[in-house]
Amino acid sequence: MTEIPRDRGSKPATPETPAPASADGPYEPDAVEQTWYRYWEDGGFFHADPEAVTSGAKQPFVIPMPPPNVTGRLHMGHGLQDTVQDLLIRYKRMQGFEALWIPGMDHAGIATQNVVERTLKKEGVDRKAIGREAFLEHVWNWKEEYGGIILQQKRRLGDSCDWRYERFTMDDGLSRAVQDVFVTLHEQGLVYRGEYLVNWDPDNQTVISNEEVDNVERPGHLWTVRYPVVDADGTPTGETIDIATTRPETIPADTAIAVHPEDERYAALVGKTVKVPMVGRIVPIIADDYVKMDFGAGALKVTPGHDENDFQIGRRHDLETVSLMNLDGTLNEEGGPYAGLDRFDARKAIVADLEANGQLVKTEEHVNSVPISSRSKAVIEPLLSPQWYVAMQPLADKALAVVNDGTITFHPSRWANEYRRWLEDIRDWPISRQLWWGHRIPVWYPVDADGVRDEDAFVVSVDSPGEGYVQDEDVLDTWFSSWLWPFATLGWPEKTDALKAFYPGSVLVSGYDILFFWIARMIMAGTHFLDEVPYTDVFITGMIKDKQGRWMSKSLGNGIDPLDMIETYGADAVRYTLAVLCAQGQDIKLDEGKFEGGRNFANKIWNASRVFGRFVEKDAAGRPTEDLRRERDFADLDLAERWLLTRLHETTEAVTEALDKYRISEAAHLAYDFVWRDFCDWYLEVSKAPHGETPSRETLALSTEVFEQILQLLHPFMPFVTEELWWTLRPRQPGDALIAAAWPAPDPAETDAEAAGTFATVQDLVTAIRQVRAQYNVPPSQDVRALIVTGDAATATALEGAREYVERLAGLSALTLGADLDKPKASAAVVVGPHIVYVPLEGMIDLDVERARLQKEIDAKRGFLGGVEKKLLNEAFVSRAPEAVVAKERQKADDAKAEIAALQANLADLG
Repeated sequence: MTEIPRDRGSKPATPETPAPASADGPYEPDAVEQTWYRYWEDGGFFHADPEAVTSGAKQPFVIPMPPPNVTGRLHMGHGLQDTVQDLLIRYKRMQGFEALWIPGMDHAGIATQNVVERTLKKEGVDRKAIGREAFLEHVWNWKEEYGGIILQQKRRLGDSCDWRYERFTMDDGLSRAVQDVFVTLHEQGLVYRGEYLVNWDPDNQTVISNEEVDNVERPGHLWTVRYPVVDADGTPTGETIDIATTRPETIPADTAIAVHPEDERYAALVGKTVKVPMVGRIVPIIADDYVKMDFGAGALKVTPGHDENDFQIGRRHDLETVSLMNLDGTLNEEGGPYAGLDRFDARKAIVADLEANGQLVKTEEHVNSVPISSRSKAVIEPLLSPQWYVAMQPLADKALAVVNDGTITFHPSRWANEYRRWLEDIRDWPISRQLWWGHRIPVWYPVDADGVRDEDAFVVSVDSPGEGYVQDEDVLDTWFSSWLWPFATLGWPEKTDALKAFYPGSVLVSGYDILFFWIARMIMAGTHFLDEVPYTDVFITGMIKDKQGRWMSKSLGNGIDPLDMIETYGADAVRYTLAVLCAQGQDIKLDEGKFEGGRNFANKIWNASRVFGRFVEKDAAGRPTEDLRRERDFADLDLAERWLLTRLHETTEAVTEALDKYRISEAAHLAYDFVWRDFCDWYLEVSKAPHGETPSRETLALSTEVFEQILQLLHPFMPFVTEELWWTLRPRQPGDALIAAAWPAPDPAETDAEAAGTFATVQDLVTAIRQVRAQYNVPPSQDVRALIVTGDAATATALEGAREYVERLAGLSALTLGADLDKPKASAAVVVGPHIVYVPLEGMIDLDVERARLQKEIDAKRGFLGGVEKKLLNEAFVSRAPEAVVAKERQKADDAKAEIAALQANLADLG
């Protein structure tokens, strides 16, 4: 059993700070990732202390990790959801919350039993031959040797869980909680034993819930079969009735024929009887509103033992229920001559015999909705079986109320509607499973001297009532244990310090595929047993698919292994890429190439630190020796510096708001834009000292200050590279890790909207001049002249103060500003807001050569346009070609016209 941490004692001694990686060359993730992870884990930086919460020192922030299967391996779905969870935990930890991310694993009843059973079969060992206890010993041995690999893999991604809380759903404490819940619900009348139709998986030979059944459209057939009408003694009357069926193998279990009460075709037959083909059973013709008059022949064979709707008809009309199938999907003795055949072999045999004796009227192609087990992919067989159920409506009512009153919020909100839809139409939950691996049902039956148990005199108890009792053979549905996860992992039903501090939790991050399996059921369990919700926010991520939008699968060979991506691109690149793609409510089309963007960003950050960091004094170990701090007040900073700090304030505020609202992709884009565009592309260029000289102390101090906040903003997204660079900025004490640093606070006092606006105009003007250079192939080394016609006097004054920036960044030899400047001869013109930029081209380029080049390109474009227009004037093409093809040709024409206009404008600029 994993013990819940109670007495934290002192924080673990902080390990020695890792030596810095080499600053030469690109960022090498392997050199830092595992080193920093060990530092964080060994130093207790992931720990959450209940006393910090119960004492009032800190507010809790708790995420229960969706426990992966013990058989699992890390896949991209885990990668996405773990990235989001770890991002939120690191963010809240930096904001000063006592942040707990609870890790663990699920025993995965069916999956694990199948894995071990297949392993034993390869060794020539049969599960049933060795018996339950020996088999379970094999399962536990397998779990110890192979289970839990995924938790080590999660560490590679950077998961900052408090691993001391790691739980397994088969731990002693959790097992006891599961059994206590069963007993309690039974005492409350919410767990009961009933015999109903269940979803039977013939491959795994267990019942599964409705949520584990996928209805798949498959091509099949609709067979029309003729039943003879007979007297009570079986004598044919000469009348017949035709029924249509997609499952002729169930004909031996028919106990009625039903027609609609308003169907005049069959009004005279209601009350009469027919003989069931092949088995000769005499059954009544009844009238029921369920029958669809327009389907098939308008008459329905009623098989209460193998169809849920037929089962309900049978109850309404007190029909016999015949169970035709064995547990392995073969027909039993009720199948008459077909007993022992597999159900699908029986189908073929029955159809052949019906045709042979003239009772098969016709066979039609038909698309069927086939129920498929999401576990084994076998076709589900509705089967009458005694099972244990939970009455869900009382639990669902509470779970609905906490969403309807806003106690729990879904992100995106549309999932709340799906949640309501399921709860409002909820069915009772069959919780018994015919497996050996799992929590055994705490029900005991008395047995007589011959070992026969009394099914009706059972005792519900965690412990055995004593000698003469045997325990129920079945185990509980895996989800019956994991619905207790948010509080059972904290020691419930014991009133532990951890439970008091960290329940209720804060947010649940999960995919929509387990909205009903797990998310809704946890809300039911929390509101029922603790009278509190397990979390206040539910963030539903999209699902990851391949670049064509298909589900990733082994059979398609289209999966992307996150561990391979970490090896190739680094964990930070994988995390950042997944965060960027995590737009609320949208599935993700993923291909490997997208991770290159994350790697490029990590390299950009790494290289940015070297632009100014190479001028910072360092000791022999490569750590800085001087703590550079800005001494100038904000008002004394120059224009670019005030713009930068204003943008930093805006970005910090926007990223914080986006993360608070679970807009993960937006937060990632905002941070990226500031770092790449504002800091790297503009500020570092502006702040460079001429000729590679050492920047001023104040410039280094400001660069260090801003970059430090950049690392803080990026740390939740990219923890490894940011932690490494954190230690290169200032001298720090061993425990002053970035993971424990404060989240940067926006500072309204260090903002200047006017300065930011002016510098934004500078950026636009410089960009325009650079575009002219590129357009006319003017090399960066060549100085150019520019004239800017300003839109108004105020802007002119501001730009005059920013003249030096425009000249230096645009590479100008001369800049003329004014409100009434004339356009120079042979110059390019660009409109920038209220301003016009003129760049004289004479002397910079060979005008004659450029005119000839432009004219040649115009002629080529005109030729292309003529061909497209000719095709569009062809009435046969326009009328016969697909609309999308015609639209594409029209777009080609529009694009060509726009390109010609732009080229003609350039030609006109040259005079």
